[in-house]
Amino acid sequence: MKQLLIIGASGHGKVVADIAKLNGYDSILFFDDNKSLTHCGSYRVGGVTADVENYEGDVFVAIGNVAIRERIQTMFSHRTFPVLIHPSAVIADTVQISVGTVIMAGAVINADAVIGKGCIINTCASVDHDCVLGDFIHISVGAHIAGTVHIGNRTWIGIGAAVSNNLDISENCMIGAGAVVIRNIEESGTYFGVPARKHENSDTH
Repeated sequence: MKQLLIIGASGHGKVVADIAKLNGYDSILFFDDNKSLTHCGSYRVGGVTADVENYEGDVFVAIGNVAIRERIQTMFSHRTFPVLIHPSAVIADTVQISVGTVIMAGAVINADAVIGKGCIINTCASVDHDCVLGDFIHISVGAHIAGTVHIGNRTWIGIGAAVSNNLDISENCMIGAGAVVIRNIEESGTYFGVPARKHENSDTH
């Protein structure tokens, strides 16, 4: 039996579970530190995060919060983390994808892109040729990254945002929904607008 232990009983977790089933997992069990949860959709919650150690199987962290996702994946680094890819995603043969990353339905990743560990490439997002994405990055639903873009660790690209080609984006950034990035972003913080500009009171995350 091929079993996956998913940490994070949430809507995002349900999507990860559906992709896991399509990737050949025939047993899926959730874990969450909210002790009142007994099920996530049709799946059973087997306990809190620490209880994962009582079960055999691969582990996946299905938590949107970047800092929490990184902390938990690091905590269980001795376990096996798969790469989960929806069958409808289009991924070039030369793409490199690290452990704990999920590629959702309709996503496109083109030639020689590199995707770090613990990333989310969400529904219908695209990452073009020669991009390098660090660890624990989230490319949100319908966001598009043009070719040869470098994105630092723990950065979140919001829903429908667009990043022009040949740019660098710092680590620990949040790019707002619908923002358009047309120049390098060298400082951590929150950016939004067309073109994207830093929010004066933004904090790193």
